[in-house]
Amino acid sequence: MSVKTDLSYPGVMSRKNEIMKRAVGLDYDQFELGGLAFDYEMMMAQAGYSLDQVARIQAETGVGRTPLLELRNLTRLARLSAPPGKGARIFVKDEACNPGGSFKARRAAVSCYQAAKLGYRGVIAATSGNYGAAVASQAAMRGLNCIIAQELFDSRDLSQPEILEKGRACEAYGAEVVQLSVGPELFYHFLVLLEETGYFNASLYTPFGVAGIETLGFEVAEQVRALTGRDPAAVLITHAGGGNVTGTARGMIKANCRDTAVIGVSVDLSGLHMASDRDFNRKSFTTGHTGFGVPFATWPDRADVPRNAARSLRYLDRYLTVTQGEVFYMTELLAQLEGLERGPAGNTSLAAAFSVARELNRDEILVVQETEYTGAGKHPSPQLTFARSQGVVVRRGDPVDNKPGELIVIPNRPAQISARELDLNALKRSYLKKARAEKKSEPLHPVERKYLAAEINSTENWVEDYFREES
Repeated sequence: MSVKTDLSYPGVMSRKNEIMKRAVGLDYDQFELGGLAFDYEMMMAQAGYSLDQVARIQAETGVGRTPLLELRNLTRLARLSAPPGKGARIFVKDEACNPGGSFKARRAAVSCYQAAKLGYRGVIAATSGNYGAAVASQAAMRGLNCIIAQELFDSRDLSQPEILEKGRACEAYGAEVVQLSVGPELFYHFLVLLEETGYFNASLYTPFGVAGIETLGFEVAEQVRALTGRDPAAVLITHAGGGNVTGTARGMIKANCRDTAVIGVSVDLSGLHMASDRDFNRKSFTTGHTGFGVPFATWPDRADVPRNAARSLRYLDRYLTVTQGEVFYMTELLAQLEGLERGPAGNTSLAAAFSVARELNRDEILVVQETEYTGAGKHPSPQLTFARSQGVVVRRGDPVDNKPGELIVIPNRPAQISARELDLNALKRSYLKKARAEKKSEPLHPVERKYLAAEINSTENWVEDYFREES
């Protein structure tokens, strides 16, 4: 007589590690060094692919080699409010040209290739949608079944137009979309689906996925040099779970582009809780915001795999925030001044680039390293209409008055766009605080100290001093 599988919440959660191991085809135990530490570079080298291999895999399905466009009109506009001699040239990598419409096709291409190579019949991903569309598109090309688990509804069965648009895109590529309400049930249902189907976990956070983004950073360095004869002063990257920052930075390092500042950018949604039923529909952005960017930066292993390959604090030189209103405003400027109608995620880092350009010299280069496709639910108009329906006030004015979940302020003029700095050292201390809680009263082992220093891109002395001060 067969034993019935325990599908209770505690039962499924107790099996999560073995479910994940079967669903990724990767034994993460081989990378563990003891205590807090694991061998990150070994994981990327052994489980990932070389840059050339990734590029060949992506080329098979038409991914990568996207154009780099100079935004001449936006550059001229930024210079109007810049100090004399300031106003760097702004370029954008048009990742909307990928199948599926975003840079996430790069990570999906490698994950679906890996799934097919290992003999899985299908792939599953948990995502609000952009990655889901990329996975569904790549799965179709590889002849794989695809299921997307999407956190969609609040308790009133209401959903944001952007998420609905993303779900439509997933279904258009042939995926089965499992739509769930906000809360812990997403991860539970995701585990159940993996266990029942035996499909591959096309997680955003595997080394396969992050290795896929390295080609993006490499192409940025290559194309900027070809067009301008120099390296960019900075690359601005919309920051959510950290994979975009990590993969792009690693690719630039492989191109020997080491002096370029890596700047992460998130929409400021401070004060809103991402798992709150009330707050879920009071935000107008489903990704690229501080609700993901800060928690994942300060503790990456909160992911759906045992060790997250996206580790942004290893690579960030600066972390900036912009308001919702500034991103909506920049979306309109990009369309009406440059003739590029693109979705909100890339326009988050574009808003910050418009601000940073005014700090730098005119001959310097800034690169916004992604765009994404747009659609009916992604435009500013339906998002702002939905925000109003949830009681959020939308008005023109100074974006410094913006208050997430209550007030969205659209700038009156371009000069009001001004990115704000997040304290990277504070984020690093937050990471170490969580590490210290994991250790309890146990002393740090030298391997752990070295590992933590790499994790926060600092020195072992900095780590040791923190633990001593907090003891």
